[in-house]
Amino acid sequence: MKVIIIEDEKPSARRLQRMLQNLDLNAEVLLHSVEASLDWFQKNTHPDLIFLDIQLSDGLSFQIFETIDIKSAVIFTTAYDEYALQAFKLNSIDYLLKPIDEDDLAIAVKKYQERLPQKQTVSLDFDDIKKLLVNPIDRDYKKRFSVKVGQHLKLVNIDEIECFYSENKGTYLYTSEGRNYLIDTTLEHLEDELEPHTFFRVNRKFFVNINAIKDMVSYTNSRLQIKLNSYNEQEVIVARERVRDFKSWLE
Repeated sequence: MKVIIIEDEKPSARRLQRMLQNLDLNAEVLLHSVEASLDWFQKNTHPDLIFLDIQLSDGLSFQIFETIDIKSAVIFTTAYDEYALQAFKLNSIDYLLKPIDEDDLAIAVKKYQERLPQKQTVSLDFDDIKKLLVNPIDRDYKKRFSVKVGQHLKLVNIDEIECFYSENKGTYLYTSEGRNYLIDTTLEHLEDELEPHTFFRVNRKFFVNINAIKDMVSYTNSRLQIKLNSYNEQEVIVARERVRDFKSWLE
């Protein structure tokens, strides 16, 4: 079965790809824009199943279907829950609200598999969809984190955080004041909770804030070392396979 993901937030796309691998599905293609998707569909055999984000960086993903006759089955991924509940009056398999839950993903995939070998079609009412999305709600990224200090709870605003990191099975945030705080989440969950233009996961252990980067230095094996304004407890290295995306993110 051929599966592709169309999602403009690259960390979210990679997370979904990993979750699908756990379900023995290989999403071999990740597309991040309307333009790239149109080019790909014109040059390749259409997939059996598409995981489709509603709003991409260069427009609504429905523009793809307005241009190309695509017969693939579709599972929508969206942060716009009030619109998703109406399912856009589409003949889609399912929709998944971000951040995507693994159990919900498994149910959606099972629903698709149970409908095989029926031929899937996508029927779009573009006028209704565009009316729904005239004033889409803003993506609700995390604005602050609550941390425990003794018997007290303290709120840390997102712009105070230089990085997030994992250590000894715990997840920590590090502030511009040089303080570490243990938080009750994982880096995997943070991929969908952090504003992607501000935070980037440079390796399996670190997210960094673009506003906290002081310097970047070439490192061994085509990697990069990042120097942050305050954090210096461990080396922060951009993994080799993430260097290209990291450079794009910086721009």
